[in-house]
Amino acid sequence: MAHETKVLVIDGYIDDPASLGVPPYISPMARAVFGAALDAGACAEYVTVDMIRKGLALPDADVTAVLSGNTVPGKYLRSMPMSLKELAALAPRLGGFRIIGGSAASSRISEGFDLAATRDLAASVYDAVSGRGASDRLRSLGEWNEWMVRGAEAVRSHPDFPMPLIAEVETYRGCHRHLSGGCSFCVEPLKGRPLARAPGDVIAEASRLRALGVRNLRVGGQTCIVSYGADEGEVPRPDPGTVRELFEGLRALGFEVLHVDNANPAVISTHPEESERAMRSIAECCTPGNVLALGLESADPEVRGRNNLNSSAEQAMDAVRAINRIGRDRGANGMPNMLPGLNFVCGLDGETASTYKANMDLLRSMLSEGLLLRRINIRQVMPSRREFRAGADQRSFRRFKEAVRGEIDREMLARTVPVGTVLRGVYMEVRDGNSTFGRQIGSYPLLVGVPYKMETEEMCDVLVTGHGFRSVTGVGFPFDVNSMPLSAIEALPGIGRKRAARIVTKRPYASMAELAAALDDPAVADGLEGIARF
Repeated sequence: MAHETKVLVIDGYIDDPASLGVPPYISPMARAVFGAALDAGACAEYVTVDMIRKGLALPDADVTAVLSGNTVPGKYLRSMPMSLKELAALAPRLGGFRIIGGSAASSRISEGFDLAATRDLAASVYDAVSGRGASDRLRSLGEWNEWMVRGAEAVRSHPDFPMPLIAEVETYRGCHRHLSGGCSFCVEPLKGRPLARAPGDVIAEASRLRALGVRNLRVGGQTCIVSYGADEGEVPRPDPGTVRELFEGLRALGFEVLHVDNANPAVISTHPEESERAMRSIAECCTPGNVLALGLESADPEVRGRNNLNSSAEQAMDAVRAINRIGRDRGANGMPNMLPGLNFVCGLDGETASTYKANMDLLRSMLSEGLLLRRINIRQVMPSRREFRAGADQRSFRRFKEAVRGEIDREMLARTVPVGTVLRGVYMEVRDGNSTFGRQIGSYPLLVGVPYKMETEEMCDVLVTGHGFRSVTGVGFPFDVNSMPLSAIEALPGIGRKRAARIVTKRPYASMAELAAALDDPAVADGLEGIARF
């Protein structure tokens, strides 16, 4: 194709186990596509589905690349991934040679495109633009590193740039368990043996992002960050030196948030010494609120065997203990430095009622031992590699999820961020009636609700006053008693509506002593010590 070829990259916000792309995240795949187009000699433009939803007129293009797909649907605060219905309506409006990538490339919607890139959208775009013809291949290591640095420029066009945008960088693709086929539901083993980027190449990409103004970074995409740089093997022995080299280099760039993602419990349990050294480097170099998501999937030995899962319940317990030992101290933003997450997949082959009992027994053991879990992710199996016999029994699945939310999640939250904890740097995102919701910027941020109107798109500190199943409630901190509305004062610990009304009618106050005199209970007044400001 000619030098003046125009490529339009449409980011439909993918949400996959190995890549977060829904705002405030920007997917590395979207940036790779942008970089591949530039490397092929084209002019590239990056737009998001939210821009299109707001009426953006689609620019003319010789090649249009759409990134779309949502394999792990979640609950979103400000935006949503592009739906299949939206994609079907969009396809006829696209100009030029049309390529669809992401998990949507495997759906029926792909029939409305000229090419379905089921392996690597960036590589398909490069081949189409450079004149090599239509292809569906994986990128080479050299292409990967080149495209990520070139494609970094796309961040400037993202609606969340520079804040609260989180850019993700990838360390390797593939799975150490590829020879055995890996977990039955996961597509990562299909990419073959791990192809790892050198620490210097990952740091070069991050450095370019930082120079462009990106302030928050997530090291994601890989199946196990503890195994980064490790040799071959089903359960590889970690290379702590390579992990430290990477994270010391990233820390030196001065990102405000630096977080990671997945880890393999079997690796941590089987190689405790090397794993601990690697995890200490991660905990020391990253910022607080970090989460190592552990892919247990099922505590049932029968399910593990029939689906070739990577770890046992006992290994998951070892990993949770190790991460708690290393990372549970509280950091400057109010969150523990690094905690484990735990992933469950329901509907796998061999699942019975005893499967859910085994899962709950494991979680109860962790709770009784005083261990902390930051995030318990429960999802139903997606038949991306093959069909499963029946999928999750919906009644059992719902009961399990409700039991986890009611019995485990709330208590874990109460232990992780007790009432009185001050969460620093909460980005207030949306209002719903008289309430305002926000999150700290991070890999798996905690949802924070404030029961009164606050300015959105601003940072504030929030003092925790209560716990939901998967979220906390709080009030702005410091808390000015003389200016806050009645609904805000009512939310203070031990106050309620009657006491709040009494406080408001007797304003202003000059000191804590004056506020205490307006209350009918010294214990309630003591609870406001350190919260109230005058």
